[in-house]
Amino acid sequence: MSDSGVVSEDTARAVNSGRETIGVLLGTAQKRLQVVFIAFVVGLFGGIVAMRRYIWPALKADLITKLGLDASVDVIFQTPFDVILLQVKIGMIVGVVCALPILLYYAKQPLADRGIVPDVSLSRWQLALAGVVAVFLAFVGVTYAYELFFPLMFGFLAGNAMSANLQPMYSIVAWTQFILVLAVSFGVAAQLPLAMTALSYTEIVPYETFRDYWKHAVVLIFGFGAVFSPPDPFTQIMWSVPLLLLYVLSLYLAKVVTLARRGSERVDVAGELLARWNVLAGGAVVGFLLGYGFFGYGGIGLLNRTLGRLSKYSLPTATELVGLGPDASLAVVGAVFAFVALVVAFGYALYDALAEAARAENAVYGGKAPKPENLNLAVLDASGVRAAPDERFAAMEEEEALELANEAMEADEKEKARAILDRFDEVEAQREAEGGDAAEDGESGDDEEGNVFSRTSAGVLDAFTDEETTEEDIGGYYHDIRFILGSLRSRLFWLVGWFMLVLAATFAFLYRGGLGFIRNDFLRRIPQEVLQGNPDALGWPIVLHPVEALVFEVKLSTVVAAVVSLPLVLYFMWPALRERGFIAARRGVVYVWAAAITVTVVAGSVLGYMYVAPSIISFLVWDALQADVVISFRISDFLWLVFMTTAGIGLIASVPVTMWLSHLSGIVGYGTMRRQWRVFVLGAFAFGALVTPDSLYTMIIVGAPIALAFFVGLAGLWAVTLGGRRGGGGATPEEPTATDERPA
Repeated sequence: MSDSGVVSEDTARAVNSGRETIGVLLGTAQKRLQVVFIAFVVGLFGGIVAMRRYIWPALKADLITKLGLDASVDVIFQTPFDVILLQVKIGMIVGVVCALPILLYYAKQPLADRGIVPDVSLSRWQLALAGVVAVFLAFVGVTYAYELFFPLMFGFLAGNAMSANLQPMYSIVAWTQFILVLAVSFGVAAQLPLAMTALSYTEIVPYETFRDYWKHAVVLIFGFGAVFSPPDPFTQIMWSVPLLLLYVLSLYLAKVVTLARRGSERVDVAGELLARWNVLAGGAVVGFLLGYGFFGYGGIGLLNRTLGRLSKYSLPTATELVGLGPDASLAVVGAVFAFVALVVAFGYALYDALAEAARAENAVYGGKAPKPENLNLAVLDASGVRAAPDERFAAMEEEEALELANEAMEADEKEKARAILDRFDEVEAQREAEGGDAAEDGESGDDEEGNVFSRTSAGVLDAFTDEETTEEDIGGYYHDIRFILGSLRSRLFWLVGWFMLVLAATFAFLYRGGLGFIRNDFLRRIPQEVLQGNPDALGWPIVLHPVEALVFEVKLSTVVAAVVSLPLVLYFMWPALRERGFIAARRGVVYVWAAAITVTVVAGSVLGYMYVAPSIISFLVWDALQADVVISFRISDFLWLVFMTTAGIGLIASVPVTMWLSHLSGIVGYGTMRRQWRVFVLGAFAFGALVTPDSLYTMIIVGAPIALAFFVGLAGLWAVTLGGRRGGGGATPEEPTATDERPA
């Protein structure tokens, strides 16, 4: 533990390492400030000019006009400073991108001297080549996104909004940032071959790790495709399949560079190539004959006649290509083919030599990363086993040691078998001795950490309780919570399945036209006298972000699924709650509870849908028209208002019902609710702050009705229990309540 007793040594080292890295970068920037600053300024002004003169006109022409969306999609700015601030923001990002490679180049050696990054020496031409490859890959990724993915995606998003009678009026800030973020994500994803190759070559992440965890990579790729693309299978495939193919290509390139690096340490490249001179010479001769024969004996004419049936394009002859006489032209073409064949043969011979050496090394490490713990003892003799590093035996289980010893005995290598067991016993004894000392230190550290946690938790709970909360109480609550959550582990499949089923059904309803149905039904309920004969007053809600409607559908589906899944969670938790003494009633109460809550929520939602929501929205529309302003409600704000005034009414009405059922079932009695009313009121306003936008006004609008519903429920319980003097809500004598003895 550190001196503070809370921050561990690993955390302290990580913080110090990060601080040191930042210090090195800032120190390097200070020394090379002029060069870095010039690169930043060039990127800043270049980004501003490019956005103003080229990028915005091109985006509108390619992603709106070419798709035939001019009449239905508008790009607007909401404040006078939207355009200039966005230009400066993007220009600053471009400036940082331009300055960062220069800063990292100058900081590479100081970082390597401090052991923060591997000390891999690369010449300038190698860095330049890596930079060119990175730019090319980014260009390919962005081009794919811009030419293929974006048109399909924006056509789908605009069509989805218009099918729900929503008006796409994209904010220029949200629209531009959405396009640029997706374009950058494709450009970064296209760096996968370069990144995997570099990581494998430097052994920061060995090739074997990428190879062994390919299933995880596939799941992550399709997961990102599901998150960053619309819920259309075709667009998800367009996102995921290219990344998957890119990963396969990157895996092969990582294998090649890994073989080259590991094999070059064991192979005399020049000697191996000289030993394969016949392959190189044969390849060059075959290449010359193929080129000379193809161009000199009718091959080019046959190919041009075949192409003539498909297109007007034809390949030039040797004379047209070189511009010399027939024989000289054929000789030049043959020499070019010979050179290409020589390069291919050279690459094959080099790869074969390196692969042969790498295969020998793989045999030593069992096909795994070349680390001491992966050493293959089967290829060693007795002396090699005794000289093997301790890490190999520290990573070994007893079963593996016995298996290796048995294999050695069967191969009549008794000395090797004895060496394996002796080395394993030595390392095991050393590990047990070190483990005993570490266990003593760990126990004292755990006690100290546990005391800090218990004291802190007890101090927090003291602020919300009438009596002093001790550390033993915290320990008891901790064990209770672990036991209750552990009881849900076996039911997790049913809980997740039910949650996903409700979420999918709700999302399908909204996605397949439910959003438009809700919008049209509410607008139809607005009285005509409120509209004052203005047909344009109903040209809302609008969509400011391309995926705003989809995001709302996902959020609302998640809320509905969580509310519907809550009774099932309570049903599965009930036996554990009863066993721990939190409740006294039997699980059959859950049916009554679920039925009562369902009836309350449905009745409140119907009441809000029929009367409350139309009245509030009609008043808001009338008030806006009286001020002679254009109504442009955002889809998210409008539909959340609809949700709060329909389902929100039902949920608020369920608060008193939940309180009464909690009292009758013995979960929380009237006395506890009355004493802890401050906690509930604070929780109501905290809930309002979390589920509403960042505004004090909306927090009060949501939190105040919930707190008022709590006091209504409290008043009802006061009347039923005669101020707490009448029974009810407690446990039977043979079934103690949660306030009785609690296991520590």
